[in-house]
Amino acid sequence: METISRISSVLETARELTIEAAQTATQTRGFKLSSSPRNPSFSQIKKLLDSRSDREILDGLRKVLALMYKSEPCLPFFSSVVKNVANPNIEVKKLVYIYLLHHAESEPDLALLSINTIQKSLTDQNPQVRAMALRTMSGIRVPVISQIVSLAIKRGCGDMSPHVRKAAALAIPKCYRLDPNTLPQLLDYMSILLGDNQYFVAGPAVSAFLEVCPDRIDLIHKHYRSLVRKLVDMDEWSQLATLRLMATYARKCFPRRKARVKRTTTKGFYEDEGNDEENGEEEEGEEIDVLDPDLGVLLKVCKPLLQSRNSAVIVSVVRCFLYLGTPEHLESAVGPLIALLRGPQDVELIALYNIIRVALILPKPFTKHISHFLINATDQQHVWKLKLEVLTILFPYCGMHLKGVILNELEHFSNGPEPELIRESVRAIGRCAQSDAGTSARCLQLLLRQISSADEVLVSEALTVIRHLIQQDPANHQKTVVMLAKHLDTTTSPEARASIIWLVGEFAGVDIGNNIAPDVLRILAKGFADESETAKQQIVLLGAKVYLHHLLHTAEHQDSLPAPSEEVAIQNGDESHEYSAPSPEPPKGEDNITLLWRYILLLARYDISYDLRDRARLYKSLLAVPSATQLASLLLLAPKPVPYTPSPSETRKDLLLGSSTLVIGPEAGIHGLRGYEDLPDWVEPGREPDPKLRDEGGKAGFMEKTQLTAGEKLDKALRERGGGTKTNGGMMLEANKDKSLDDWLAEEEEEEETETEEDSEEGSEEETEEEEESEEVTDEDEYEDEDGQSDIAPETARLMS
Repeated sequence: METISRISSVLETARELTIEAAQTATQTRGFKLSSSPRNPSFSQIKKLLDSRSDREILDGLRKVLALMYKSEPCLPFFSSVVKNVANPNIEVKKLVYIYLLHHAESEPDLALLSINTIQKSLTDQNPQVRAMALRTMSGIRVPVISQIVSLAIKRGCGDMSPHVRKAAALAIPKCYRLDPNTLPQLLDYMSILLGDNQYFVAGPAVSAFLEVCPDRIDLIHKHYRSLVRKLVDMDEWSQLATLRLMATYARKCFPRRKARVKRTTTKGFYEDEGNDEENGEEEEGEEIDVLDPDLGVLLKVCKPLLQSRNSAVIVSVVRCFLYLGTPEHLESAVGPLIALLRGPQDVELIALYNIIRVALILPKPFTKHISHFLINATDQQHVWKLKLEVLTILFPYCGMHLKGVILNELEHFSNGPEPELIRESVRAIGRCAQSDAGTSARCLQLLLRQISSADEVLVSEALTVIRHLIQQDPANHQKTVVMLAKHLDTTTSPEARASIIWLVGEFAGVDIGNNIAPDVLRILAKGFADESETAKQQIVLLGAKVYLHHLLHTAEHQDSLPAPSEEVAIQNGDESHEYSAPSPEPPKGEDNITLLWRYILLLARYDISYDLRDRARLYKSLLAVPSATQLASLLLLAPKPVPYTPSPSETRKDLLLGSSTLVIGPEAGIHGLRGYEDLPDWVEPGREPDPKLRDEGGKAGFMEKTQLTAGEKLDKALRERGGGTKTNGGMMLEANKDKSLDDWLAEEEEEEETETEEDSEEGSEEETEEEEESEEVTDEDEYEDEDGQSDIAPETARLMS
């Protein structure tokens, strides 16, 4: 019979598989089976849900969930679905619980009918059923059942299965959102779950703590060391929550202390031979960070997590090293950060933002990985922009060979076809020249070669960067300005021409007699009408500067000549002759520079740009009185600040590593992107919590065993009783003292000395032993029963006596 039933079950299974395969094949071809339509009617689904067969009920529930995920109305099936909540089939329970979680808010009264059944499932023998019931009860968002959910969480906290305790930890935030008044009860449950022996439970408990009460650091003290021990074994999401908690906890509980370490340096043999004190060793003080022992253990446990497969865990560990550790810890995290660049593009982008954040603080360790930041042909725009930024940050810390590689790379991409890449490459060359003065001459030569290019974007960006470099050291770049002025005949870019004209104006006061500024102004005035508005503004400004320098030079020349009424007396011996200096001839007319300035004003007066006309009137008013040029000198000849082009990520330097705001940018800011929280400041020394609070129930030592042997448990019980001793092979064990190896060796030496004394006393003891044996015989008779047999062994009786 068993064979027949087995064959029939196999045939039934084959029949079901054949029907399912036929349905799947028909649906892919676009046909519909009459027995199982693709869109069943309400009555058909209702009939399946009301069936007594688990197979049909499962089929009906699957169809209901398919309609639910298609956003089609499924509330008419609520009563038919909920009545199956008591079905013992676990697959049916899963689908019913999913339906309840989605529609309990729409039908709260009907949902309450299933609470009693779900409560009964909390005592089911299957831990999976208990966990599902707890998860479903906490997910039903009906405020009336908040106390019931709290009691269910209390029951789950003491459950034997870690899966149920994990469900209880995940239910705490849901219960708090359902009713915030249950917070005092939830804090007790959370304290229990934080100290759970299973890392499977402690991780979700930390997540619940961060969501419900992240400021209650006092709940973490006694669980700190156990959480640190479990950190390596947790899953990735629990590790993220725990690392986030530990970063905040460390800032609030571990003060930042510094110690001065003496470093001895021996001077050379021939240095300062006259002074005997300096010929010896010289002590120098160096300040280093002193880490708290508990903080040091946390950083040590975090180091293996750098090998995690989850990129978020690696970034979180780097954040702990950056804000809690020393530069040595941060250097060990450089390699794993670089490894993230080999991941998908979204991971690569986030890794680059975090690498830049770390490189702004500690750039030196990244220099040996410089090849990873060279641009690839497949890189997207947002990726190669960040790579160029990393190259410019690391440029001053590289060797000469790597500096040449970086500059060749930038020069290559500055001649590319993409305008945005050209612009960013030229700007990167300028940042390299600013950060390293030794290579500024090479960078300038590289940019000067780009001026003759036919690409206007390249020429304008190159001239802008050249202008910044010249302003940094104007005394050594007079010939460079002359060379740039020669390119005015070939340069057609408005921005480039404006930059060259501005530079000529800045050098208009150098060597007045041999300066090229007046001649450049004369040439530009011929084609004034054909210039762009930006260039016209610079031409008018150049004319004002040239004319102002001319007035100042004329005034100085007149002051240096003697006055017409001054008498010059020449005395030769006793005779004196008086001569009067000849007066200079008055100018017959205006000089050429004054005429050129008036011509520029006339050209600007009739221009179509009102902005240009206003500028011309302003300069004309300033220079109207040749003898009063103080205000004009203050406005036109004021020293210009040296331009500095910082790295684009300088504005993100204060943002938290690993946060979304670091990637989005400061324009989102604290008000634009909600949820951003910075790490708290270090606690002041002397105001930190007592380190004894982190002792786990009074246990000594951090790495104490959690699993003890039977002998260790017995020793521990004796120590807790206190004062007692026990015999173990003739050796006395003290209950109140943990003996070291030296103590044991000292005891053995004492025992050897006492053995000789005991041998002398053995003779007298043998006589007393014979008397005791006779007494023991009488004692044994007391333990004999009526049959004359003893119920207790003689040795046991002796111990009891």
